Amino acid sequence: MMFSREAIESAQRLVAAVFAPTPQQRWPLLDRRVGAQVWVKHENHSPVGAFKLRGGLTYFDALMRREPQCRGVVSATRGNHGQSVGYAARRHGLTATIVVPHGNSLEKNAAMRALGVELIEHGDDFQASREHAAQLAELHGWHMVPSFHEDLVRGVATYWVEFFGAVQPEVVFVPIGQGSGICACAAARAHTGVRARIVGVVSAHANAYQQSFRAGRVIEAPVTTRLADGMACRLPDAQALEVIRREVDEVIAVSDDEVAAAMRALFADTHNVAEGAGAASLAGALQQRARWAGRSVGVTLSGGNVDSALFASVLSAGEAVS
Repeated sequence: MMFSREAIESAQRLVAAVFAPTPQQRWPLLDRRVGAQVWVKHENHSPVGAFKLRGGLTYFDALMRREPQCRGVVSATRGNHGQSVGYAARRHGLTATIVVPHGNSLEKNAAMRALGVELIEHGDDFQASREHAAQLAELHGWHMVPSFHEDLVRGVATYWVEFFGAVQPEVVFVPIGQGSGICACAAARAHTGVRARIVGVVSAHANAYQQSFRAGRVIEAPVTTRLADGMACRLPDAQALEVIRREVDEVIAVSDDEVAAAMRALFADTHNVAEGAGAASLAGALQQRARWAGRSVGVTLSGGNVDSALFASVLSAGEAVS
């Protein structure tokens, strides 16, 4: 899934009209902890605290040109995609209904409601929520906003274009949820011509994409992660998997304990809050630090939307001193 220069530049203009480029920053304590020159892309500084908004802005711009009669949308999420949909739908005067699984993040739910969405809790995991959202779309004639689509990827690519325009690390670690983030990284690599190795990072407790990457076909796998809800994928998207198998160099898995340690490290070393999926990139870099010692490494703090009580429990559970 590669894009023309104009397609990327169009997405850049759309995003720039809403918020400024997010920073990429090196932190001395983080450099020391990883043993490398670590550049952090701070997508936690977007207006919804995560990278997903970029995709929502480009998706809805294209949607309104394709379907100008559209008045309502529905989607499923664990939180950040839903905020993106709510934010973009409100900009275009559309109603938005979001389906989340039972037990979803309370604070992500509240953030979505604050953007004016109707929130529905259904099912025990994301896949069940997505199936229910599709049923609602059929019942009410709403437009179903997917979790993976080329217009979403094109928007998300803008953050990687920003990053690669500023720094050219030897390797980037990229979390994999439904696939838009890592496919966008590959598109931005092609757009900018950098030669960074792309390492995908899945949760060891939701490793469907890793299994599928190795097998060369979509494989369903159970989801048991407690922390990385943004990576809680049970069934990979076939189109995303095709791009990942073609463009990504390897896919590794990190445990919830490794994610928690990375959340603590980011707070101690940068005083930024990371949700589980938002810390997975650093967790991957820490796991692989012996391979990349002394070299230039890129990580993404892709989201900071974690419930206060959960974050407090993570911070209190272990030491983060490097």
